[in-house]
Amino acid sequence: MKDLRSGFGEGLVDAGAQNHEVVAVVTQPDRPVGRKNIITPPPVKVVALENDIPVFQYEKIRAEGVEDLKNVGADIMITCAYGQILSKEIIDICPHGIINIHASLLPKYRGSSPIQWALINNEKITGVSVLRSGIGMDDGPVMLERKINIDKEENAITLFDKLSKLSADMVEETLYLIESGNAIFIDQDESQLSKCKMLKSEMGDLDFS
Repeated sequence: MKDLRSGFGEGLVDAGAQNHEVVAVVTQPDRPVGRKNIITPPPVKVVALENDIPVFQYEKIRAEGVEDLKNVGADIMITCAYGQILSKEIIDICPHGIINIHASLLPKYRGSSPIQWALINNEKITGVSVLRSGIGMDDGPVMLERKINIDKEENAITLFDKLSKLSADMVEETLYLIESGNAIFIDQDESQLSKCKMLKSEMGDLDFS
């Protein structure tokens, strides 16, 4: 097999896939941003359109996206911070399934806010896990893992930037290993499992007393 045709989820169209064709991008709908509530497209959509890559946006991908994704004809899908739960019907569309890029060292910090909770819990090390998506949240077998140190002055913005760049670098390696038949997937150790709660605005309240 040569030159995997890939469907990319949020955040990965510029992931350096020089030997692979990105055939579509799926991302969240345009949302109001800022005090003026200006309707703004996700950054991945902007990059995709600049590169003439088709873009699909769904409020509920499980209900709206199945037929579109079947018609794309991708060999594999890669997701990152997509923010919606995928159905088994979607997971089974591509011959090589769906690979998820997650910003924690799984099985630690499954869920929607692993970067923030690593900082809240004063972790010294975090990283990126590449796993095969299952029907549960971040519970599939892990293929690749890369670690980085968390600096003393780190915040969610700087750590997000570091992990984003690390994730992008791992995409090409992931596709190469799968394409060459050398990918090895290892089940997560459920005894070490931790899940992170979704962040809410009230969690940012300060008690000045």
